Amino acid sequence: MKQKLIVIAGPTASGKTSLSVELALRLNGEVISADSMQVYRHMDIGTAKVTKEEAKGIPHHLIDILDPEEEWNVMLFQQKAKEAIADISSRGKIPILCGGTGFYVHALLYDTDFAEEEGDELRESLEREMEEQGPEAMHARLLQVDPESAAAIHPNNRKRVIRALEYYMMHGRPISRHNAEQHERSSPYDFLLFGIDMDRAVLYDRIDRRVDQMMAEGLVQEVKDLLAQGIRPGMTSMQGLGYKEMIPYLEGKEDLEESVRVLKRDTRHFAKRQLTWFRKEKDMIWLRADDPNESLVSQALRYIPKTFAEGPLILK
Repeated sequence: MKQKLIVIAGPTASGKTSLSVELALRLNGEVISADSMQVYRHMDIGTAKVTKEEAKGIPHHLIDILDPEEEWNVMLFQQKAKEAIADISSRGKIPILCGGTGFYVHALLYDTDFAEEEGDELRESLEREMEEQGPEAMHARLLQVDPESAAAIHPNNRKRVIRALEYYMMHGRPISRHNAEQHERSSPYDFLLFGIDMDRAVLYDRIDRRVDQMMAEGLVQEVKDLLAQGIRPGMTSMQGLGYKEMIPYLEGKEDLEESVRVLKRDTRHFAKRQLTWFRKEKDMIWLRADDPNESLVSQALRYIPKTFAEGPLILK
């Protein structure tokens, strides 16, 4: 029998963390993070990492498992998430995957095969070209050979731009075509995939308020401490939202007000890309975070069969 899995996806600031914890409390579950930045220690505020109070005693996996100078990618995530799912299931509990990194979620659900995408020398060459030519030039190059991928990948996402170019150069076909084929794979899991949606203006307001809260909690000091530890701006960990936007301020190149404005703008753009990605997921069940008549928890529980829980579902 396939292992059961519940997935909570959606844009940043949409309420994924709270929903995953509440479902875990009701279903005897544990949470697995599908966030590409929460794996890093000492990066709590900018990643909106779940707090002890928010976790309510529910164990969380794939959080605080790496130092900021270590590499993390979709293949490592896929491996570690599979291990966490197997471990949680073996103890009679329900694994609940929660995160907004759509590429990670899809790779796990449909067991994307990355075996044919190894190419160290080519990757290193493309990385050197990225440093010499800049992200805009490399993104323009991707646009010529794979317009679909270029439309989905932000120019500043250097890793994914390089990966898409690398795949095209190795295989002579766009990675978007490869991804479409992978999308048709059947899943090794018996899963329910929930996406959180809401009015765009409401979401953007929540994002702005979250950034204000991060600033009040000490985001600038968190980034300053990381730089003082020797974490360089070009490292993978420092490419996350909230970190790369604060560096120009700390380097004296921008004032704080401008850095905060850019962070809010970039986060809104990121949320829009997240929604665009998740709307393409064929198995998505959409929940409305701004539904005045029904909470996210009760909406989700309507779709979860009682076979997912050891006992009767607790409706609140």
